[in-house]
Amino acid sequence: MNKEIKILQLVHDAFEDLELWYPVYRLQEYGAVVHLIGEQQDIYTGKHGVPAKAEYAFGDVNPEFYDAILVPGGWAPDKLRRKEDVLHIIKSMDAEKKLIGTICHGGWVLISAGIVRGRRITGTPAIKDDLMNAGAQWVDEPAVRDENIISAQRPPDLPRYMHLFIAALNERFGTPGASKD
Repeated sequence: MNKEIKILQLVHDAFEDLELWYPVYRLQEYGAVVHLIGEQQDIYTGKHGVPAKAEYAFGDVNPEFYDAILVPGGWAPDKLRRKEDVLHIIKSMDAEKKLIGTICHGGWVLISAGIVRGRRITGTPAIKDDLMNAGAQWVDEPAVRDENIISAQRPPDLPRYMHLFIAALNERFGTPGASKD
């Protein structure tokens, strides 16, 4: 991996703590730079009380400078999907076929961005109908990859989710520490 990989992690209040922090730490171990972005540069609190500080505001981020984005679950996606800046970032990254990771209720953001039609996606069964009504093929599996979109159902599925996400990064950028000379 010769290129510095830069990843966005969306954050808003009531995010599912594990669904935000587990991917952040795994991707940092991988060697990626992960920036948390929120409505404002502020501290947001997870459902279980764990804080997360947004380094940048949604409107200050240029998706061209990033390789991937992660959407956590919890109740935060219901807030995130109402933010035009978030939808712009998701649509822009999907148009460029950059990696988009989503877990649990995070699929709501992809629905609102209008990028799920015809895609195989999973998420918590609570949003199965929402995904299907938006034209997605909901799959009852712990984690699923459809081209650039990687989705998972719930916290116990995080290891499989991150396995698929990191495998996709390796396909695109090579294995960390490996030279492409």
